[in-house]
Amino acid sequence: MVEKNNYGGLPLEYSSYENSKIVILPIPYDKTSTWIKGADKGPDAIIEASANMELYDIETDSEVCMQGIFTDDPINSNLAPEIMVEKVKANVKNHLNQNKFVVSIGGEHSVSAGTIYAHTKKYSDICVLQLDAHSDMRDSYEGSKYNHACVMARAKEKCPVIQVGIRSMDSSEKENLDEKNVFFARTIRSDDDWMNKVISRLSNNVYLTIDLDAFDPSIMPSTGTPEPGGLLWYETLELIKKVVEQKNLVGFDVVELCPNKMNKAPDFLAAKLIYKILSYKFKKGENNE
Repeated sequence: MVEKNNYGGLPLEYSSYENSKIVILPIPYDKTSTWIKGADKGPDAIIEASANMELYDIETDSEVCMQGIFTDDPINSNLAPEIMVEKVKANVKNHLNQNKFVVSIGGEHSVSAGTIYAHTKKYSDICVLQLDAHSDMRDSYEGSKYNHACVMARAKEKCPVIQVGIRSMDSSEKENLDEKNVFFARTIRSDDDWMNKVISRLSNNVYLTIDLDAFDPSIMPSTGTPEPGGLLWYETLELIKKVVEQKNLVGFDVVELCPNKMNKAPDFLAAKLIYKILSYKFKKGENNE
């Protein structure tokens, strides 16, 4: 029987915890976002859209769903941000201890702090690769160090952060940026070698965090803070594929989908993006760890 409430709409054979190498962790949290609300509806929209995907990936000639994809219960969204972060950290840590590959889906970007903390605790020689329109490097915002605008400042306290697609920031964030690790959207347009330069900045183990506003609003309008001039589909996949081939991708998250009932295409893009990354990671049944 096909289950409609799990990622991919998979039957129990490929979605039970025991049979799954992969865990999808929904985190429907939207407490600190500052413009368009609705990111807490993102996980449900992604899971709903995923049930309509073709599960065969042409590029990799694989069906990653056969590795097993378990969809966990959502994290309680009615929490203060610092408590939410600790709850996410504990949940992800538990899955990592069971040798699962964890994909967290938000929710606003603040949710990534917890899963980043868990991965940096487990893996040495690790960095965070951030695809995002915003640098998210404020030390504190609106009275909280765990605001969505601060998530990369928190990540940087644990490991190096390499930032791609940045095109919006506050002047106060400049002092927290490591410019050699920042690939601004406007500069990569004129640099044919930018992807290799990104790869050269990465450590052996990589945690990937994707704020969907990294994409151009022409293909991803459903975010809380859409910014013009973003990444497109195939160049993003090319970068991620290079990362998976040359480094050890240990986990990732996809956040900041703010679904619009009148336009389901962005929901499907987010669902498909997750599946593509998993297809690269588990190509032909090989876990590249």
